[in-house]
Amino acid sequence: MKALSCVLQKGFAVLVALFFLSAGAGAVEKKHDFKVAWSIYSGWMPWGYASEHGIIDKWAKKYGIKIELVQLNDYIESINQYTAGAFDACGMTNMDALTIPGANGVDTTGLILGDYSNGNDAIVLKSGKRFADIKGQQVNLVELSVSDYLMARALDINGMTQRDIKIMNTSDADAVASFTTPDVTAAALWNPQLSMVLKQNPGAVEVFNSKQIPGEIIDMMAVNTQVLEANPELGKALVGAWFETLQLMSGDSDFAKAARTSMAERSGTDLAGYEAQLTQTMLFYTPGSALTFARAASLRDTMDKVRQFSFSKGLLGQGVTSADEVGMQFADGSTLGNKDNIKLRFDTRFVAMAMNNQL
Repeated sequence: MKALSCVLQKGFAVLVALFFLSAGAGAVEKKHDFKVAWSIYSGWMPWGYASEHGIIDKWAKKYGIKIELVQLNDYIESINQYTAGAFDACGMTNMDALTIPGANGVDTTGLILGDYSNGNDAIVLKSGKRFADIKGQQVNLVELSVSDYLMARALDINGMTQRDIKIMNTSDADAVASFTTPDVTAAALWNPQLSMVLKQNPGAVEVFNSKQIPGEIIDMMAVNTQVLEANPELGKALVGAWFETLQLMSGDSDFAKAARTSMAERSGTDLAGYEAQLTQTMLFYTPGSALTFARAASLRDTMDKVRQFSFSKGLLGQGVTSADEVGMQFADGSTLGNKDNIKLRFDTRFVAMAMNNQL
């Protein structure tokens, strides 16, 4: 299904989210059944494997709950539905957690910071060999997403501004097909779409990627904060299932290769292609490595860049006059922005439990 423009989608999400918030403001509910949304991305394929192979069910049963993982083909739509209350948790990036649920008043917790893009997001040109050649071109990307952020950072690093290009909003579901058309000459993409585009267009050149902004595009499992606080069993089950799956897919054993092959096929590639994508994804395979990243001081600096960019794009809401409007809280308790309006939290309690074998 072709996505509407992100602007319209986010506007719809605002209205629906406000309805849910007004209907249940302050409500903290103990639940038994949970729904979790995810979309196709190389760093999120373990979620699909965990669901298909009973790992999610195993951990849910351990804590006396049920968890349904639902794959949505459109990334932004998955976040919109989470924001509207259709899902209790959703795979999303750090920026989108701030600008969609956070800016729309939905208090969200980054439960698992699973990886950061280290080349899995890139800008590709059909004609031209360097980034400067993008000047004057139309760039297809998922507008107001991390692809837009990647483009803004690339322009800034190369001494250019958005006035030097024209952005055309394109759903991630349509990214590969649109790049084959003659009128599309430039695009910002993430994997697996990025790999597909490069394979199908041998003359295309990657002129900028996320390796040049390390640690800034973070992929995480985000959970509604109120749901998590009322139902810590959900956090424990998701964290337990995630790290069990990462352990199973790691290494050179036949079982690990079979697991990665399954993930590759589901994402539309083969084992070699998927493993190539994994080399561009800084997956935190152990709770300890994930914990170190989530507690690092650099995360605060990254989120400061993200919120300033988001404010400059008007993504923090209508009438917002400062990047401080939407507050964030980090693992050490420190904050950025309005302390009375914390809508994005980085909570390492559950990952720490996994590291200490307390799940």
